[in-house]
Formats: sequence, structure tokens, C-alpha cells
Amino acid sequence: MNLLNRRMALKTALVASTAAMASTAFAQQSCAVLTGETQAGITPDGAIKLLQDGNARFVAGQSINCDLLQQVRDTSKGQAPFAAVVGCIDSRVPPELVFDQRIGDIFAARVAGNYVNDDIIGSLEFATQLAGSKAIVVLGHSECGAVKGAVDDAKLGLLTGVLAQIRPSLAKLNYEGVPSSKDKALVQRVAEQNVRDAVAKLTARSEVLAKRVQAGQLKIVGAMHDISTGKIQWMA
Repeated sequence: MNLLNRRMALKTALVASTAAMASTAFAQQSCAVLTGETQAGITPDGAIKLLQDGNARFVAGQSINCDLLQQVRDTSKGQAPFAAVVGCIDSRVPPELVFDQRIGDIFAARVAGNYVNDDIIGSLEFATQLAGSKAIVVLGHSECGAVKGAVDDAKLGLLTGVLAQIRPSLAKLNYEGVPSSKDKALVQRVAEQNVRDAVAKLTARSEVLAKRVQAGQLKIVGAMHDISTGKIQWMA
């Protein structure tokens, strides 16, 4: 190997080594738990971007592996999540996994059909006003059993009251004919409308959240998770 080739080989190795170190540093930084200081440096748009990037990693099979027990220890004296997610209880849509987040990163409120009521809104007031989260995502998903039940006007114990929270979203679609959960397009439309309605309700019902949005301290958005791909579509 002549001198020129040796220099080229050394340069290539150096570049590869630098890239590897940068990748490792990124992973280590991503595994560091959030503090009040790092949370304060995240904007509402930045919080949404962190969730979008996380879902992209999840879909690509590149989720970051961290020492979760170390994160348990690091968050034992306090937390500073950057976002809150209102999601369905569906086992296929765990917010921390589909957004590739870990212990101490996000608040997660889950209920069948991802609707919002005063209990959830109050919890989100805590998450944002008191705990400093910069974004709220209402996350619906495809093939939602609760939405299907609402479309069929199903009755079952206390679940009846849960499904009644979703029925108004069906009414807004002015659907002609007899609604049926067998109509997959209708189920998807109701699921999306349900997310929009929940997003609107957050600021309509909560002066605390509305003021933070108006001040540019908080962003509230809706999104839909595709259970067949894991990909999340963000709603305008």
C-alpha cells in the first residue's frame, strides 16, 4: 500500500470512527432523562418534532435501547416530561412505544376511544401548567373497537356511557343509512372526527389550556395511528 492509499484508508477509518462516536453520543443523550432545564429548552413545535422523530424510528425498527432501570433511578426524585398523549387503551397502541419514548418522557392518559372528559382535562392541566409539558397529542387509531361499538350503538354495562362520549362524532358526519361497524371507511371517519372533537374540547373546556395555547406555550394536535404499519399520521 503506497502512502496515498494509506492516508485515504486512515481518513476513511477516522470518518467512520467519528460517525460511530456521534451515533453513540446521540444514543446516550437520548437516554438521559429530562430535567427541568432540558424541558425548558424544548418548544411546543420541538416537542411535536421529538414525537414525530420517535415514531419514524419505531416504524423503521430503529428504536433506541436504554437502561430503563437507570432511568427509574434517575427520575425517582422528579419528572419533567416534554409532552402528554391522550390515547386509547388498545394494546396495539402504547404511546411510549409507538413514539419511541421512555420513562420520564411523556404523560399518557388512556381510555377506550381516546375521548376527553373533565378528569382527563384536569390531568392535562397538571401535565402542562404545573409539570411543564409543551405539547398534547390526542392519538386515535385505525380499527378502534370503541369507535366500532359507538357506531353500532352497543350497550354493555358502564361501557355504554363510554361509547356515548363518541356517538356525537358520528352524528357530525351526517351519515345516511344505518351506521354499521362493518363499514370500515365509516369507522375510520368517526375515529378521525372523534380526535378532532377531543382536540377542540380541550381548549373549549379548559381556560388553563386555552391560555397556554394563546401564549405560545403549548401546542395541541390530533394524530391517527395505523395499527397495520405502526405509522402515525398527523392531523392539521
